[in-house]
Amino acid sequence: MVTTAPYGTWTSPVDARTVAVHDGRPAFVGMVGDEVWWTEPRPAEGGRRTLVRRRPDGAEESVLPAPWNVRSRVLEYGGQPWAGTDTEEGPLIVFSNFDDQRLYACTPDGDPAPRPLTPHSAVGGGLRWVDPVLRCDLGEVWCVLEEFTGEGPTEVRRVLAAVPLDGSAAEDRTRVRELSDDRHRFVTGPRISPDGRRAAWIAWDHPRMPWDGTLAMVARISAEGTFEDVRPVVGDLGSAASGDGESVAQVEWAADGSLLFVSDLSGWWELQRIDPDAADDGVVASRALCPARQEEFGGPLWNVGQRWFLPLDDGTLAVIHGRGSTALGILDPVTGELVDAAGPWTEWTPTLAVHGSRVLGIAAGPHSSYELVELDTCTGHARVLACRHVDVLDPAYHPRPRSRTFTGPDGRDIHAHIHPPHNPDHVAPDGELPPYVVWAHGGPTGRAPLVLDLEIAYFTSRGIGVAEVNYGGSTGYGREYRERLRGRWGVVDVEDCAAVARALADEGSADRARLAIRGGSAGGWTAAASLTTTDLYACGTISYPVLDLTGWATGGTHDFESQYLESLIGPFAEVPDRYRERSPLHRADRIAVPFLLLQGLDDVICPPAQCERFLAAVAGRGVPHAYLPFAGEGHGFRRAETMVRAVEAELALYAQTFGLTRSDVPALELRG
Repeated sequence: MVTTAPYGTWTSPVDARTVAVHDGRPAFVGMVGDEVWWTEPRPAEGGRRTLVRRRPDGAEESVLPAPWNVRSRVLEYGGQPWAGTDTEEGPLIVFSNFDDQRLYACTPDGDPAPRPLTPHSAVGGGLRWVDPVLRCDLGEVWCVLEEFTGEGPTEVRRVLAAVPLDGSAAEDRTRVRELSDDRHRFVTGPRISPDGRRAAWIAWDHPRMPWDGTLAMVARISAEGTFEDVRPVVGDLGSAASGDGESVAQVEWAADGSLLFVSDLSGWWELQRIDPDAADDGVVASRALCPARQEEFGGPLWNVGQRWFLPLDDGTLAVIHGRGSTALGILDPVTGELVDAAGPWTEWTPTLAVHGSRVLGIAAGPHSSYELVELDTCTGHARVLACRHVDVLDPAYHPRPRSRTFTGPDGRDIHAHIHPPHNPDHVAPDGELPPYVVWAHGGPTGRAPLVLDLEIAYFTSRGIGVAEVNYGGSTGYGREYRERLRGRWGVVDVEDCAAVARALADEGSADRARLAIRGGSAGGWTAAASLTTTDLYACGTISYPVLDLTGWATGGTHDFESQYLESLIGPFAEVPDRYRERSPLHRADRIAVPFLLLQGLDDVICPPAQCERFLAAVAGRGVPHAYLPFAGEGHGFRRAETMVRAVEAELALYAQTFGLTRSDVPALELRG
């Protein structure tokens, strides 16, 4: 029976526990012999990630029990945390354990107990490892080593290193063999040519981020396994201030010894091929493999080891590509023909594995969560292999989203996903308009994908709309769109979110008096900046945010993003006043509406000290607010109990601000 009830008061089967238990997704898929392996989240087990294997007969098992946590902290955002190969004794697996960041090896079919390969370090953040490549022929694993040289967050060096598989380096740092020097601040893991004679990797330096400008490096590998003739072959670091670099996001070797890479020199991340040994006046000629499509074949390198393409045995390439959304396709590099896999998936994460004619990836769609999908390139048939989406509630309660393009200031396009209130059991009274919450994604160099998200369903099924805004600066729409945020963070993102909210109100889709904004990390910055610069929103939810630009730019965050603001705001040495003027911390007197602040106490990216200073600036001003700090949580929440408390507190904020009657969440104590 359909009942009439005000928006925001609808009853819903989507509870916070369901949202929390099903948060996260599989990641880092790979092949070990004929078996498919990947990592999976365990929110109910302290938020750890386990390693799962799928045998050829379809049987699945978690390889590493609690408390093992397969996750790297290199760059703090991590990356590919494991590698494996098939041996006579069965699979040999090497992985990074989150708690101590040491590399471990295990043989699940033999002695399954992990044994350490790398030592502890008491200096700063210690020794960290990511993007491993097994070199059993040399008895080593090659990977990125991140080594802290002091106690400060930016006292760190990164090199490519070789670790003995016999465990001899577990107590002796000198047994770790460094393959590259530390001429560049950042490097990705090595990719080894089919003949084993060359290595390629990506490098870049402060103050650039990897989407500003990178270099594709190549070296010859000697018979002893050392690197010689190290040189860049493509890419351009450019100037962080002007954005004139070339971003190479991935490199791989083709069977014929040519180097495949993704570059955004044309304004879009495109696939290209070069012969690294052929040069004309020192310039290596490259050739685009699928030009002029105005689509992205790569993305922002937030995690070391991301893969948007991989070569197949028959010479074709498995590629993830798209504009605003992504598809998995097979590209013929000779003809340029690109054929996409059929299926309901509209978003593929940048992780791929290939085995013969099989391609493995992780994908989701508007009506399904992330699944592990296998494409048979011989038949063109794609199927869900593991992590199959299961409707934990009636799909009738799922959101009914639409992707739309809005018009912002200066007539610029703004892309967004709109999720109107939806519940088959309820309708609103005639003439009532719904409340809406604008979601600002993190990054800010990233985007919100259009996929099934039970957290969105939590709100839409209760009669609260959600607008996910891919504001200027977001990825997926070409470099020009991405560059809109250069020097204008806190301006363009705020304007674009406001433009979408106003448009929804102007067209009669949203109640202008009941608009809210929320975001985490960079999205938390946008939410806080919006509350201090506009009077559009009735309240806001701010999670693990950036609040003080000056503090963030002067040692207040981790090394990877420590100079990110040089492009987002401007060179600190030249425009220090801009850092202060835009910071919500220094505009706290302008906040006049209730807000909720959520923060992990172990966050080293956006440390809780910023929240504490912000709260001190707000204190005594009569602005209702709540602060929920979570022990044991870092940047982003992974524990089920944390996620339950956070989502219920957010709903409670909206209920109290919008005057909604709800009995399914604890009241939120707001202090002035």
